[in-house]
Amino acid sequence: MASWKADASYHDEDSDLVDSAREGDCIAFEKLYRRHRDRIYALLWRLSGGDSALAEDLLQESFVRAWQKLGSFRGESKFGTWLHRLSANVGLSDRRTRLRRVEHERDMTDATDRTATGARDVVAGKRMDLEQAISKLPERARTVLVLYDIEGYSHAEIAETTGMAIGSSKAQLHRARKLIRENLDS
Repeated sequence: MASWKADASYHDEDSDLVDSAREGDCIAFEKLYRRHRDRIYALLWRLSGGDSALAEDLLQESFVRAWQKLGSFRGESKFGTWLHRLSANVGLSDRRTRLRRVEHERDMTDATDRTATGARDVVAGKRMDLEQAISKLPERARTVLVLYDIEGYSHAEIAETTGMAIGSSKAQLHRARKLIRENLDS
């Protein structure tokens, strides 16, 4: 079996399945899917603002892309790490596409204001749980919060992935945390 690993001593729990999948073994790829789908779905669900239908679509797109790009996986990291990064890029690419559509349909400032106002519309006497609070955040703030606080990306990685400045990433994180505190405290 040809080794694709950069370092022959590096071997994770997915290595044999990845080797088989790269040779066209659909059963091995299905096992990888079953092993990683829940974590990838959680990432995409958060990035999509709690839209489960969109998260399902993005999950499917992520695994289709993973199958197509399996040949580019060099084994310099765990397969799960590579898949997570690829899936985050799928989610962020979809976000950029949706934002471009919104720009064509209406003024972005109006859309941002409407989204930010919606995050404060909490039913009196009821506390929002954390996932609900995250899903109500404005797009950019939610994206940075999910990638930084939940997924562990650095501001530099977020800036590179989303195309925003590092300072903007930090400002959006501050904004997201503030909005969540306000929503959970009310």
